[in-house]
Amino acid sequence: MADDAQTSGYVPRRFHRRPRKVVRVILLSALVLVVTVVGVGGAYASKLQQAFASATLVEKTDILPTYEGQPFKDPGDGSRNILLLGADKSEDGTELDLTATGTTQRSDSMMLVHIPQNRKGIYVMSIMRDTYVQIPDGHGRAKINSAMQFGGVPLLRKTIESMMDVHIDNVAALDFNSFKGLTKAIGGVTVDNPIDWCTDSGKEYCFKKGKEQIEGQRALRWVRERHAFLTGDYQRVKNQQQFIKQVFKKLMSSEVMGNPNKIADVAKQVMPFVTMDNELGDEQVLIGLGMQMTSLRASDIHSFTLPNAGTGQVGAQSVVLNSPEWDRKLGKAMRGDSMETLYKSLPSEFKGD
Repeated sequence: MADDAQTSGYVPRRFHRRPRKVVRVILLSALVLVVTVVGVGGAYASKLQQAFASATLVEKTDILPTYEGQPFKDPGDGSRNILLLGADKSEDGTELDLTATGTTQRSDSMMLVHIPQNRKGIYVMSIMRDTYVQIPDGHGRAKINSAMQFGGVPLLRKTIESMMDVHIDNVAALDFNSFKGLTKAIGGVTVDNPIDWCTDSGKEYCFKKGKEQIEGQRALRWVRERHAFLTGDYQRVKNQQQFIKQVFKKLMSSEVMGNPNKIADVAKQVMPFVTMDNELGDEQVLIGLGMQMTSLRASDIHSFTLPNAGTGQVGAQSVVLNSPEWDRKLGKAMRGDSMETLYKSLPSEFKGD
């Protein structure tokens, strides 16, 4: 019962951070791809350079240090695994320190983005924040997002690596508030809403069943809300996955790709909110990645939730039960560059496409 006692007092809290940080790495990749396809020049290139320079970079060794027993990655393996963290703005506006350990920071959203070696697709795996797992370094079993409290991003990364026996190459963090400016810059996105629902806080935002055009504050509410649903965080994850897909689709549309000024405006909205390790943020890495993915389309983005064994109770807590079998399968597929085959075998309830 010692492990249970560690988590019985857990109350989810939001990241403590400023609102001016970050959009999804998947969107960053899309921007790099768009830049590569369209080409840059003159004043346009200058605007993009200024936009990319506004991103915040941190030393990779500070947030992703090596450790004894870390999963090995073959130097010839050209795939890339990116840990993507998301959170709402904190009430006190405290800045998120990605290098901190033993903090009160917790992630409201966790995704592992896998880019295969052949670059034929992108796999975006959401990890339920209440997934009950073994936290390394003697912390026992707890909800996975509490790893941030016990040891910051380094321990969260170590937890996921130990679950799947897979090496995480890079990390980025994001604030959902950044979606407001992004969606306005691209003229909004259309989502397919499965049910009528309103936000839990005063019902000031309501969404009708069917196709909904969202941007600005409504887009923020779409990706943030979970209390309005009987399935809570499960539905929020599905909404986030659909949002990613539709944003990427809009970025790759002729409306955006055919308008260099709009691309520059999107980059201007996105990059000031980006925080990532300095390897991922290296200009040559980004351009090289974009050049390798020039044939990528929205249909090549596959989103899904890490399969689990349902929900359960640990003490007074409701938790998501982890499935070690699926952890091992996914790790093996990422290491063996066979995610396409594994994705097809996923139970339909965990797919976001």
